Amino acid sequence: MSAQPPQRRDPVDAIIGQWAEVRPDLDTAAMEVFGRIYRLSRAMGDRTEKAYARFGIARGEFDVLATLRRAGEPYTLSPRQLSSTLMLTTGGMTGRLDKLERAGLVRRSPDPHDRRGLQVTLTEEGLSRVDGSVGAGLAVQTEALAALDSEQVGQLADLLRELLNATEGPQQP
Repeated sequence: MSAQPPQRRDPVDAIIGQWAEVRPDLDTAAMEVFGRIYRLSRAMGDRTEKAYARFGIARGEFDVLATLRRAGEPYTLSPRQLSSTLMLTTGGMTGRLDKLERAGLVRRSPDPHDRRGLQVTLTEEGLSRVDGSVGAGLAVQTEALAALDSEQVGQLADLLRELLNATEGPQQP
């Protein structure tokens, strides 16, 4: 049986150690998990944001473009569908759509099935940018996961799915 190399300490370990000194009565297992999830989210969000910036978009704009892209051809959704998918207020969505439309990445047009409604459609330039940026973002994420083997990546994804379902409840695809 091969010995596992000792695990490197991280900033969360230091925080847990400090709590153990001043409050040894606390069970800090949850802090160890969520502290790391929070730090990973921030670090990877920043790295991914830099990857998207090479394509002239920020994370919020990427989210809109990616939602339209995932909808499939003709890459069209209503502002309401976008708002509900991205959990944004209508005001927040309007601001993002204004910026994306000015950049020529989306087009708003009347909804042919609802005279009061609008449709948002990805333009060719928007399609090109989102396809490039999703690849760049995935490359950054894949590089970070290189610290784990494929079995560990699968185990981590499964464990995080369980935790997410336990905290948010079952999600519809």
